[in-house]
Amino acid sequence: MKTVLQKYFIFAAVLFLASCSGQPDEETIRIYGQAGNSYANGQFAQTMEILHKQNNFPPALLLRAKAEYFYGDIEKAEKSCRRALRLRPSLTEARFYLARILYEKGDNPGAQAAIESLLADNPRDMRALRLAAEMAGEAGKYDEAVILLDRAAEYSADSAMVLLDRARLRWISGEGQNALEDLSRAKAMLPWDMPLLRSILNLEKTIREVM
Repeated sequence: MKTVLQKYFIFAAVLFLASCSGQPDEETIRIYGQAGNSYANGQFAQTMEILHKQNNFPPALLLRAKAEYFYGDIEKAEKSCRRALRLRPSLTEARFYLARILYEKGDNPGAQAAIESLLADNPRDMRALRLAAEMAGEAGKYDEAVILLDRAAEYSADSAMVLLDRARLRWISGEGQNALEDLSRAKAMLPWDMPLLRSILNLEKTIREVM
């Protein structure tokens, strides 16, 4: 029986296929789901082993690159990222990890070019903004780093709103404790006291009173 995580990765693969012309076979999708389950459980070496022959399916290449990165083999991770991007240049997560890898290897010009390209296409990418700020701070450009982090803080409010929406759905579904956890995370994401905080606090109060 497929686990929930396997189903998630398979569903992600199906969504990816909807925008691609070439479709992998069912075995490739099955392997991708199996590897996704291992990755989600922190089994990076196993993920790499499962995907070691997958060289033509961009989501599998990206997943392998992430496993290689967290396993500590950044050379292999870089190769997997670059292959994924050759096949699918729009894979923003692969572009982020490539920038991260180049930065850790000391290739600051390459990392800077990669992160600037990523932010040009997606200026609201908080991970990219944080990495750009880290790079700016390392280079002594503290004013630039603060500006980048200010942008990331502003966009974090959007993520807080997503968590608020999910908390409402969980509360309606009878998952009060999970809803409270979402609300707690949403509060932590808000960069300052803003109107959204009132909605979070009101829902939190309602849930706690009932529970």
